[in-house]
Amino acid sequence: MLTNSIEELKGIGPKVAEKLHAIGIYQIQDLLEYFPIRYDQYEQKPLHELTHQDKVTIVGKVVHPPQISYFQRRRSRLVVTLQVDNVAVKGIIFNRPFAKDHFQPGETMTVNGKWDQHRLQITIDQYRKGTLDENSPINPIYSSKGDLKQAQIKKWIRTALQTYQSEIEEILPATYLENYKLPSRADAIKEIHFPTSFQHLKHAKRRFIYEEFLIFQLQMQQLRKNTKEQTKGNAKNIDDQEIERLIESFPFQLTAAQMKVLQEIKQDLTSPYRMNRLLQGDVGSGKTAIAMVSMYAVVKAGQQAALMVPTEILAEQHEASIREVLPDDITIMRLTSSVKGKKRKEVLEAIATGKCDILIGTHALIQDEVKFENLGYVIIDEQHRFGVKQRNTLQEKGLLADTLYMTATPIPRTLSITMYGDMDVSKIDEMPKGRQPIETYWVKPNMMNRVFAFVYEQVKQGSQAYIICPLIEESEKLDIQNALDMYQHLSLTLEGRCKVGLMHGRLPQEDKETVMREFANNEIQILVSTTVVEVGVNVPNATVMVIQDADRFGLSQLHQLRGRVGRGNKKSYCILMADPKGETGQERMQIMSETTDGFELAEKDLQLRGAGDIFGVKQSGLPEFKLADIVHDYRALETARNDAYHIIFENKLLEPEYERLKSYVENSLFSDSTLLN
Repeated sequence: MLTNSIEELKGIGPKVAEKLHAIGIYQIQDLLEYFPIRYDQYEQKPLHELTHQDKVTIVGKVVHPPQISYFQRRRSRLVVTLQVDNVAVKGIIFNRPFAKDHFQPGETMTVNGKWDQHRLQITIDQYRKGTLDENSPINPIYSSKGDLKQAQIKKWIRTALQTYQSEIEEILPATYLENYKLPSRADAIKEIHFPTSFQHLKHAKRRFIYEEFLIFQLQMQQLRKNTKEQTKGNAKNIDDQEIERLIESFPFQLTAAQMKVLQEIKQDLTSPYRMNRLLQGDVGSGKTAIAMVSMYAVVKAGQQAALMVPTEILAEQHEASIREVLPDDITIMRLTSSVKGKKRKEVLEAIATGKCDILIGTHALIQDEVKFENLGYVIIDEQHRFGVKQRNTLQEKGLLADTLYMTATPIPRTLSITMYGDMDVSKIDEMPKGRQPIETYWVKPNMMNRVFAFVYEQVKQGSQAYIICPLIEESEKLDIQNALDMYQHLSLTLEGRCKVGLMHGRLPQEDKETVMREFANNEIQILVSTTVVEVGVNVPNATVMVIQDADRFGLSQLHQLRGRVGRGNKKSYCILMADPKGETGQERMQIMSETTDGFELAEKDLQLRGAGDIFGVKQSGLPEFKLADIVHDYRALETARNDAYHIIFENKLLEPEYERLKSYVENSLFSDSTLLN
């Protein structure tokens, strides 16, 4: 059986078994599913089909004798020009000066290495004379530890296939194999380890990419279904006419995207199941309006609502803006650490007796002393700023309270499918009418004086500005602008003309709140800060955002910083000061200058940096797949997600054809075996 211990395989004793355990191989099945991390021989493709930064194989004719240069003592750089499909391709070989004699003009060479699409250049790892031999074997390379050798791993896999291949069961129903033209599981495993051609290998990989995504998504969809069915809510009697009257009273018009989201939330509120919804909306897209309307609807249905935000000043701003819009008969209160003494006692009593309709606050809302009479709706703003325990504590203060999580951090579709598969996701993908786009410019550091002259002109006209620096203090290791130096320089330069403030993460929370309050009240005109202002306050009078060393930030973070301006009716500007040496940094600056769409930027950021770099795989809950890649294989991910949704919500796992798939999912890497029972 495939579940037999690895020691039952010929040639594997206790000592070898220990080495295999170190790389996660305990059973025969583990060995068969221990897939190669790469293949040594690469397929030759036309130049226009090559992907930037990929490892590729190129066959070309040497045009000129190679040129060699030396640097940093004995390090060398050899440059050779190859003619490929009537195109001149530059080949670079580092620290192998002897290779000069191997590239003779007129000779055909096969080279392998990392491809630079922009420069039409390949950094050569391996090379050989002549053309690629299409009949030569494709050599799989496995990850290994200690003294485990490639030849040994291949030998054991071959033995396992010869002994157990007939026991490899198909887990996908026949309809999926036919519809997607996928090879059987047994054939695909054999092809992965001992490929007969690139085409067959491609299909084998495609099968397992889909299978991995499907198994993971089946669990996510089952969790989603369980959450809906087992977590009963309290269906609210929503008055549509009251909502319409409130929306008509707004001094602005809701967008079609906002109306669509409100409809989705209303369906959740009136459902007998508890709401568990994530609302994504770009900076300035109008999430607060959604919060206002939905909280008002819940209050009119006879229950209390709570809004939890990350900072005290944000709580103050939300309170002011909500009071401005909602009718006077709605009692709105605020609870933060600064609400003390008699006032705090009054607020706590009003919450407990039901006199407070809407409570706005920070993490103070989750303290034991806060007891609601009838909390029916919880909104958590900038949900990623709170821990899971904090979010759950507030939710549990209500009687089966519905919960809406809001975030201004655009999440790429592929990641939202993977990370939030157990939640309903709404998206505001349309900006309010009349909102002026922020003009974004990328300038080199040598233009700093001109940039600051522009900032001062804006201040003289009554506006305010942010200047963002990556570091708090000077660093010997990194030659990048720091906040303290910038603050001192501007304070001296502009003394008597305007007030400069300083904000950074090491300031005590009370001092941070004071600085931000002074900036919001225009007592500070220029705020020098680190990225602590990335999410938070609304200062409509701020029109300029200057970001020093902007190439050191990811696209999503740059976009969040840019979103601090352009919140009023004045023309606003974002100036990226950077001189990136690498192509990725230059590409980020170019993309930021060309688009203000946060979701488009998030997708680009994901492509440039990868999911692990953006979120951290372990921190985010993203699974580590063997073959699948959520960035490059997003079409397979979407297909698997749709299939998993239908399988779970149509109870197909109970059908005989799905029995093996159900069993495999229950025992899979990502599984909580209680999910499917």
